[in-house]
Amino acid sequence: MDFKNMKFKTGDGSEKGLCKRGCGRQDRQLNTYDWLADVPGNDESTDLVEVQFKNTRKGYYHNVNNLDLKKGDIVAVEANPGHDIGVVTLTGRLVTLQVKKANLKSNEEIKRVYRKAKQVDMDKYYEAKAREHDTMIRSRKIAKDLNLQMKIGDVEYQGDGNKAIFYYIADERVDFRQLIKVLADAFHVRIEMKQIGARQEAGRIGGTGPCGRELCCATWVKNFVSVSTGAARLQDISLNPQKLAGMCAKLKCCLNYEVDNYMEAGKKLPSREVILQTMDNDYYFFKSDILAGIVTYSTDKRLAANLETITAARAMEVIEMNKRGEKPLSLIEDGQERDSDKPKDLLEGDITRFDKSKKKKKSRGKGQRQHGNRGGREQHEAKTAENKARAGRETKEK
Repeated sequence: MDFKNMKFKTGDGSEKGLCKRGCGRQDRQLNTYDWLADVPGNDESTDLVEVQFKNTRKGYYHNVNNLDLKKGDIVAVEANPGHDIGVVTLTGRLVTLQVKKANLKSNEEIKRVYRKAKQVDMDKYYEAKAREHDTMIRSRKIAKDLNLQMKIGDVEYQGDGNKAIFYYIADERVDFRQLIKVLADAFHVRIEMKQIGARQEAGRIGGTGPCGRELCCATWVKNFVSVSTGAARLQDISLNPQKLAGMCAKLKCCLNYEVDNYMEAGKKLPSREVILQTMDNDYYFFKSDILAGIVTYSTDKRLAANLETITAARAMEVIEMNKRGEKPLSLIEDGQERDSDKPKDLLEGDITRFDKSKKKKKSRGKGQRQHGNRGGREQHEAKTAENKARAGRETKEK
């Protein structure tokens, strides 16, 4: 599809084209959709740019040299020590919002963009990247020899090859001072150890969730918020650890997505401890559909007996009547059908069942077999009668 030549009509009747930069394909992890890309002067609004490195590592830099940077440009940026190579993923006004999310308040924390990457820079970059896998395997063996309870999940070399970042996972605190000395002697680079959690490890590796989509931590989630089982209770989700856990073996981040909506909808439902009194019986809370605003009551506290499903508004109305000392005839409102909310069986109609035809075929085959084996049965019956007669004569002789 040619987005460059696509047109659409605005409110005043004029036609405008879609911005191909705004409709760019998400080809990197933690991609930010730049919906202000086609706004005039967006790039000149700030000199900050967002640069992404391996996996989910990002950084924000000042474009002090006023380079014409676009999304997807490979640049050389300031590092400590030397320089690093990354890809520009965002420019313009949205970068300032991303900087606020990253809590970078001091200008000293934001480094500079040196230049667009040259061929010499790319040669060093590819040479350093080629060493990463071998370095990871060797570093794991070194950590095992030192009896350190940690797992080195990944190694990232800086663009100029002067520094290496070792990402590791550990359940407890690890004293890796000796490990740093051994690694520095083995690889002759500056060593930086960076501990990551299980959620960050899952985002680094990536994968597909039970919803069928790519993991949120590998696409757009930048800040990990703690998730508790209270979020599952508010949404009436079964507390099954196997279903609540994600690829990282922690509680799924998506449990927090709809908690606010469930809390607002739950305020409209009656309390679970309230007993609804009618002229015929007392009803106890059994279950509820929070978003639909439907509550089901039972005449027994522990069992599903004489279930009645009503709306939350009707339940609140009955509660108000009980407070005034009044009791309605039933929970169902006058004129409302009891079976209106019950699911209907789709197989109640006239449906041709295939198993009937199979049974008929089997019966016909059985009849043919009986007719064919009639002579064999007659012979068997004759032999049985002869054996009985012989047994009777032997008994008389005795």
